[in-house]
Order: sequence, then structure tokens, then C-alpha cells
Amino acid sequence: MTNIYFVRHAQPQYSCEDASLRPLTEEGMADTAKVVEVMKGIPLDCAISSPYKRSFDTIKQTAEEHGLTIATDERLHERISGRDSNNRDMFRRRWEDLSFCEPDGECLQSVMDRNIAAVNDILDAHEGENIIIGTHGTALSTILHYYDNSYGLEGFMRMINFMPYIIRLGFNGRELVEKEELLIVNKEFKA
Repeated sequence: MTNIYFVRHAQPQYSCEDASLRPLTEEGMADTAKVVEVMKGIPLDCAISSPYKRSFDTIKQTAEEHGLTIATDERLHERISGRDSNNRDMFRRRWEDLSFCEPDGECLQSVMDRNIAAVNDILDAHEGENIIIGTHGTALSTILHYYDNSYGLEGFMRMINFMPYIIRLGFNGRELVEKEELLIVNKEFKA
């Protein structure tokens, strides 16, 4: 079995406008220790992250504790947000129609397609291994939707305040056979 431990990033500093450079808050940095604690007894073979700072930094200490260097995969980055993109109406519209996006934004179908392409490549290259992946709320939600199309707005809204959050997906080849939540840290999401 191949296990992928998806780690949604800890609480970011929302005041940083550049999404790719957005750092973790002091509290978010402290919460990365919870990721280390959950993962300490799990042998890891590989660490991969979104190139975005908040995701990379959330799994950095865990990777170091396991003697791993983190590879980044551009396809794992968060959804490109357009204007007026973080409100309940926009969340609903995107989940009702995965091809919908706000001006200058990215649709959920695109996010899912590139994330699943990355996951498939990771599964093919690391069969039988334990992999940790630093990810994002929307990106992870589209991955979960791909494997279970009943996962949608309600699941996304449940996860929106989980920072950090760890879910293990177990695979036989490319087939998802197990799912287990390992860590939920509730923090308020701010647009």
C-alpha cells in the first residue's frame, strides 16, 4: 500500500498579498510542531510540497526530523484567486459548477486536474512508500472530490478552518482504498 499524508498548511498571514510568498503566523509556526508530533512515529520515504511558502514551511520540520529534503511540484499550488473570490456565494458557485471561476481566477476543475496529475505521478513513482505532501484547502478539497464526488461545498466548508490538517489516503496502485483524518487544528479562516 502507498500512503500519502496530505498536510494542509498551518495558519497564514493573510496580510501578505502575494499568495505564493504568504508566510505562517507565529501561531501557525508553533502549530507545525503538532504536525511533527503526529508524524513522528510514521516512517516517511518522501516529502513533496506545493511551492507556496506556507505549505512548504508547514511540513519543513517534519521532513527534517525524518531526514528528508522537500521536493516541490508546481502543480500542487493553491487555486489562483481572482477578485472577490473568498466568500460563501463564490464558494457555492464554484462547487456547483467546477468549470466556473471569477474574473482572473482559476476554476476548480483546473485545480483538480493539475493536482490529480501530480498525485498520479507521485503514486507511480513511489509505490509502496509513505509520502508527506504539503498542500492547501482548496487543492486538497478537489483531490478528495476526485476520489469521492459527494465531497463538495459542505466538505470544503468543514475544512476551511482546519490549519493545519492531516489526512492519510491509502492507495493500491492508483485506487484509493483507505482514508483517515489524523490531525485537525481549528483556526479562523480570513479572506
